[in-house]
Amino acid sequence: MQIKGETASDIFDSVRALVRGGDLLPGQALPTVRALAATLGVNRNTVSLAYQRLAAARVAVTQGRLGTVICEPAGSDEQEGLLPDSPLVDLSSGNPALAWLPDIGAAMAGRAYQSRLYGEPPIGPALDTLGHYWLAPDSPDGLVLNLTHGAVDAVERLLATYLVAGDRVAVEDPCFLGSINTLRTQGLQAVGVPMDGEGMQASGLERALAQGAQAVIVTPRAQNPTGCSLSPERAQALREVLAQHPHVLVIVDDHFSLLSTMAYYSVLPANARRWALVRSVSKMLGPDLRLAFVGSDGHTADRLRLRLSGGTTWVSHLLQDAVSACLSSAKVAAQIQQARDDYARRRLGMAAVLQARGLRCSLPADGLNLWLPLPHSGQAVVSAMALRGWLVRAGDAFGIETPAHGLRITVSGLEQDAFHTFGGALRQVMDAMSG
Repeated sequence: MQIKGETASDIFDSVRALVRGGDLLPGQALPTVRALAATLGVNRNTVSLAYQRLAAARVAVTQGRLGTVICEPAGSDEQEGLLPDSPLVDLSSGNPALAWLPDIGAAMAGRAYQSRLYGEPPIGPALDTLGHYWLAPDSPDGLVLNLTHGAVDAVERLLATYLVAGDRVAVEDPCFLGSINTLRTQGLQAVGVPMDGEGMQASGLERALAQGAQAVIVTPRAQNPTGCSLSPERAQALREVLAQHPHVLVIVDDHFSLLSTMAYYSVLPANARRWALVRSVSKMLGPDLRLAFVGSDGHTADRLRLRLSGGTTWVSHLLQDAVSACLSSAKVAAQIQQARDDYARRRLGMAAVLQARGLRCSLPADGLNLWLPLPHSGQAVVSAMALRGWLVRAGDAFGIETPAHGLRITVSGLEQDAFHTFGGALRQVMDAMSG
């Protein structure tokens, strides 16, 4: 490996050429800033700037004590969703149950469509009223509402309003795949905060902020993949930590919201300057309705609108009409309630079946999934279960600095009479591996 250059641009081009030529491979560490600066006879800031550009371009990533390493090829990140044409029973997708998604056409029946033009208000009045009614009680004073194309889009745009490549972001560990992939594509460094049954640990968050994290992403309930939710005591502890860092951007991703069986506890301190509460509709109305409400402080709202105006200017008013029709429908509200109760029964039913076979999931759990901790990587278990006709997801990809040891089991679409069949197969696999 021979990196050349006297300017940040030259060093950037040299490293990128070495990667493209196969002389630098994914996972291979680059020299430290100090070492490369000494080798090339340039200022450390020159090398630092080159490394920041490499991170922003997804050529390399900074991993704290692990240094700066070459990224995996684009497209290698694990994604949520179904595995097309798979003959296996899919318990890995993280999807809601199709049966509980409302009939959008029926909800909109009889509603006249009104065409909109450029320059009109970005949020329709009906949805604006619904959004404030839904978010304001759980937000600090001064809430300003925006819409984005789903929760992942909201997180990406919010991070881009304040952060630059190389900045650190505190996240739960294990972490939602969408957040992991978002940070990677933006060249941001994820700082993992350990979790337990009450959610993100306050002491871990304090360490992450002491390490220079400029933003925090918190899931208050139904955390993906663990299913954990914040207790009131844990939320208070996190508020106390964040109150000591009022400049940090705090993003609260309450993705399960109306489907959750757990109470919402805010982590936002009274002195928070940069905050956002995000609630999407994809879990209750379907992933095809790409819309999320984003309530935030006024300054963050203004910056977010600048990010929105650079692209689509607004979330489609036709999409807004569909969401407004659903959230205003008594029939859809009843269906959401039924879905919430059904998901809870499935989680408890599957957990009881597994526990009866000596397999203990993390409880209490909320959301569409159960998390089964393992003493080792889950990849071998996934392969063995696939031979028995079941598709589950290994926890490895959810880890931040190290793989997460566990299985994520999506229970939303599995018929309850199949729980015992699945539990028996999983017990057999675990016994075979321990024997």
